[in-house]
Amino acid sequence: MNVLVLTGRFGMGHFSAAKTLAEEICAQFDDVNVTVQDIFDYTIGTAADKLYSAYALLADKGAPIYNLYYKLGENQRGAVRPPFYHYFAAKLVQLMDAAQPDLIVSTLPFCSQLVSRYKERGHSDIPLITCITDVSSHREWINPHTNVYLVACDSIRQSLIEKGVSPERILISGIPVKEQFHSALRAPRTGKRLLIMGGGLGLLPKSRSFYQGLNDLKGVTTTIITGNNHELYQKLHGKYPHIEVVGYTDQVYRYMQQADVVISKPGGITLFETVFSELPILVFAPFLQQEVKNAGFIQKQQIGLVLPKKPQRCVAEIGRIMSDERQLRTLRQNVRRLKQSVDPQAIVKTVSQYRTGTYRPGQPAAVSYPAAAQWVAQ
Repeated sequence: MNVLVLTGRFGMGHFSAAKTLAEEICAQFDDVNVTVQDIFDYTIGTAADKLYSAYALLADKGAPIYNLYYKLGENQRGAVRPPFYHYFAAKLVQLMDAAQPDLIVSTLPFCSQLVSRYKERGHSDIPLITCITDVSSHREWINPHTNVYLVACDSIRQSLIEKGVSPERILISGIPVKEQFHSALRAPRTGKRLLIMGGGLGLLPKSRSFYQGLNDLKGVTTTIITGNNHELYQKLHGKYPHIEVVGYTDQVYRYMQQADVVISKPGGITLFETVFSELPILVFAPFLQQEVKNAGFIQKQQIGLVLPKKPQRCVAEIGRIMSDERQLRTLRQNVRRLKQSVDPQAIVKTVSQYRTGTYRPGQPAAVSYPAAAQWVAQ
């Protein structure tokens, strides 16, 4: 059996989820070949890096424009037509011929749109699983020829149903994170530990008073992961006795095992890394619309809080939460409840059913359209 996982690098969440799903499938089945393919690397080659750089610039400097585009598409009727789909259709046909997939998994809306239209116009019956990588039911994710949706939580399942998706097509899996985050074991330690991430993305306050305030929190040791932000690393490393500074690391799960609370941006992957690690999350005020929704989810589920923007108020709120054992206990209980409501093995179970030919729910209605080669020309 061949499984093709399609993704892209508009932010690393989509790609990270794709790799995690591929690893889970490979770990379970010796006879399943899994290929992870960045759709833009395949279709436009070296120009993909320029596309991703332009997106990062828009997200960073043009958030109001990005958010407006996102909101306009949120409640539109009907399936979203992928941009430049004639060009990408021809490339997709080539990819299908080369990969010969028996099952397609998508972690990017564009890929789901493209494959759904491929199935519709090409009269293909290749099953399509769409993994939604935010706490979102945005219309861009919904396509008539998606067989299975993997979603973060029950509220997203209900929202998709309200938008016309058949309930039997929707599985509550959480957002895929690496296996190491699924352990809730706590490393032995003394005192409270706070883990702050997002330094590599330039999200942390620049004010020295913010870091001095963290350093002065009574009974709290803070670890700050600066990622590839070497300037921030040099600014903080060795300057504060109660702040540990870490550069790039692929051992984030270990730091979570040592932490009582995580502070980060409200990205979908980070959010569910904390959920599966059973940690409360405090988030910096978001500006991109997807992350605004994720932050709203955090507050509604009562698994964390959105921090004030001003550094002094931010530190004061952090200190209040870290010293309030009753609130921390309640937050942890809510995180555990959310964790217990999802099935991270949903992808493995679904692949197993397709592999054995026992999967039935969610089959799209049969259609009769021209063959794939004709579709490209339409």
